[in-house]
Amino acid sequence: MNRSKNSMMGVNRVFGFSMALVVMFLSSGVLGGRDFYKILGVNRRADTNTIKKAYRKMAKEMHPDKNPDDPTASEKFQDLGMAYETLKDADSRKIYDQGGEEALQKNERGGGGDPFSSFFGGGGGSPFDDFFGFGGNQGGERETAKGANIVLDLWTSLEELYVGNFVEMTHNKPVMKPAKGTRKCNCRQEMVTRSLGPGRFQMTQQQVCDDCPNVKFVSEEHHLEVEIEPGMMDGMEHKFHSEGEPHMDGDAGDLILQIRTYPHKQFERRGDDLYTNVTVSLVDALQGFEMDIEHLDGHKVHVSREKITWAGARIRKKGEGMPNYENNNLFGTMYITFDVAFPKGELNEADKQKISQILNQDPISEVYNGLGGFKPGSS
Repeated sequence: MNRSKNSMMGVNRVFGFSMALVVMFLSSGVLGGRDFYKILGVNRRADTNTIKKAYRKMAKEMHPDKNPDDPTASEKFQDLGMAYETLKDADSRKIYDQGGEEALQKNERGGGGDPFSSFFGGGGGSPFDDFFGFGGNQGGERETAKGANIVLDLWTSLEELYVGNFVEMTHNKPVMKPAKGTRKCNCRQEMVTRSLGPGRFQMTQQQVCDDCPNVKFVSEEHHLEVEIEPGMMDGMEHKFHSEGEPHMDGDAGDLILQIRTYPHKQFERRGDDLYTNVTVSLVDALQGFEMDIEHLDGHKVHVSREKITWAGARIRKKGEGMPNYENNNLFGTMYITFDVAFPKGELNEADKQKISQILNQDPISEVYNGLGGFKPGSS
């Protein structure tokens, strides 16, 4: 009896010591470091879209170029970027939530794993497994079944991708409801051993199922709000978890909306750059001109030319392209290619002489392979 009592006292001491270590660990600042949620101004339950919105808003306000008098602006902006990169990724966010910034650094060094493992020498599982003999190996667990994903195209205008927008949509989702009776569920293959006689056995596989309450699917109307973020590109996705096809014995799949852009009459997008063509008259091409191009958000892009403009001439307007998706403070370049509209009709001899005297240009008639990359004058 005394031996049993002493054993229990020993277990209690071990348990108390282990709990003391856990408390010391949590209070020692290992879960400390920078508070990424506080830096972004969001709570710990914020979803990915909320985190992205907060980052875009704060990135514009905290950019060092907008805070030239703040000597710590660059450091704050780096902290903001680090917070965003960590919390927007589900895996790194989980590591941060469990062990703070130190756990992230340890994971980058290849440590990974549970933050308690350095104290208890574990390779995952509960920190008390080593004391009480619980197995930490959970590799044999079956993955939860999941329904199919639904992938749809979300068509957007170039204007929406420039300034951003919120789109409301209605989605009819099959929802599982209780029904009368039972059904077979959680079916699996198990090994069964049969005796064929003295010393003889046979192992076979057979399907084993559980009896579960019956269910039926009822279509329900779900209202979803989709944010079209500035700078998004074709192929980028918005994912709504568990809004896809249902599964009788598991979780519903996801609804995935893929960004697609309508063709635009004025601009062509390539990456973060915009391309457009402008046709000018021959008179303007020769004597110069000024004009304004209306951008996607309505602001004017001023174009001024004093030199002669030839057909195919191209100019660049830096910072007048599309916003960068990761950093909306950065913009691509607008490329403007000029076409020249020649007048129709004929010139009399006097006008021809005047033009020849003004332009003072020798006649040129050279044939070359332009598609092959050759240029005039190349031999």
